[in-house]
Amino acid sequence: MSAAINGTAPPTSGVTPDAIKQKLGDVLGAEYVQIEDLSGGCGQMYEAIIVSAQFIKKTTLARHRLVNGALKEEVAAIHAWTPKCYTPEEWERKKPS
Repeated sequence: MSAAINGTAPPTSGVTPDAIKQKLGDVLGAEYVQIEDLSGGCGQMYEAIIVSAQFIKKTTLARHRLVNGALKEEVAAIHAWTPKCYTPEEWERKKPS
C-alpha cells in the first residue's frame, strides 16, 4: 500500500536545501546558491542555481560533474536534481534585477 493511500506522509530523502548550500559553499566555494524544492516539501526534487569561480573556463558538463561530485550522497538520495551553474561574471549578467 502506498504512503498516500494509507494516510501516512510520503517518505523524505533527508536532504535539505540548507545542507546542499552548506556543502556547495564548503566544497566548491560557491558564492551564491539558490535551491528550490520542486517536490512539494518531501525533498525528492530540487533545482539549483550555483555561482562559483571554479566554473570559469569549464563546459556545462564539467560544471555539472563538479557539482554532482560534491553532492554525490545527496544526489543519490533524491529523485531529481537540476543544477544551473554560472561563473560570477555570467551570474552578474543573468541574475534578475
